[in-house]
Amino acid sequence: MGLIGAAMVVVAALGTWGCGPAPSRSAEQDLSQRTIHVVATTSMLADLVSNVGGDRMSVESLMGPGVDPHLYKPSEGDVRRMAQADVIIYNGLHLEGKMTDIFDQMRSRNARTIGVAESAIPDSLLIESPLFAGNYDPHIWLSVPLWTRAARYLADTFAEMDPTHAETYRRNARKYEAELEVVHQYVETRAREVPAPQRILITSHDAFGYFGEAYGFDVRGLQGISTATEAGASDVQDLAAFVAERRVPAVFVESSVSQRGIEAVREAVRSRGFDVQIGGTLYGDALGGAGSGAETYIGMVRANIDTIVDGLTRPVS
Repeated sequence: MGLIGAAMVVVAALGTWGCGPAPSRSAEQDLSQRTIHVVATTSMLADLVSNVGGDRMSVESLMGPGVDPHLYKPSEGDVRRMAQADVIIYNGLHLEGKMTDIFDQMRSRNARTIGVAESAIPDSLLIESPLFAGNYDPHIWLSVPLWTRAARYLADTFAEMDPTHAETYRRNARKYEAELEVVHQYVETRAREVPAPQRILITSHDAFGYFGEAYGFDVRGLQGISTATEAGASDVQDLAAFVAERRVPAVFVESSVSQRGIEAVREAVRSRGFDVQIGGTLYGDALGGAGSGAETYIGMVRANIDTIVDGLTRPVS
């Protein structure tokens, strides 16, 4: 959706606001006196806000399980929900590529918008995908230490926004940070089960760069940082040659990306005389559905590392 399309959606959804700017926040009821309504773009962000905001916030996620944020097209209803929220939380760094113009429109109407990845870790962002050259990798949640910093950032931001309950947010964040440290240690322990030369992670798109940096994996994605970048036949053949040469035992699909690309890589590897397996499904850009074990961020992290380690430690035939 381009700038004109986004503007049309915003105008249609916010028509009841009239032609002037949004009402001043100073004229609204003090946030400290009521539950704060938050709209988050992704399921990971909604989970993070729930943990940091606690009972002070009601949280709504625009994107559910299995939804690819790179390709997500917001509806008029989505824009209306954002307009009615006290706070809009988004990842940024072009993760929600088709919503960037809408965030700009919201800000122009004095809406509270918080871009987490753009602000929480400005000193730790990666630009390492040749298929998405010049843009930062937005997938910061796939590194638990970086997501811990995002929790602290949100606690500080909420405290500034609602100073009456500042200690509540910071206490919630400290509690959640302790839980994140436990899962971080779990990932490190499980990762050590894979010998260092075998820590090669092949996925549908280049989402796991921060994960690889944090836990010592060589990460290769068929598509670039954004799934809006199509992989060509040469990309498939190049990745297949790498997998066959290194005898990587398993490649992985992602819950929010079509399996076709990885299946094409697998067939190309087989044509080179090596039988690589599909190691399982990883949760890259969205949490899992109810009952998946990956419906929370911590559950997602555990599910991912278990799938990766189990796939990469299987015997090579």
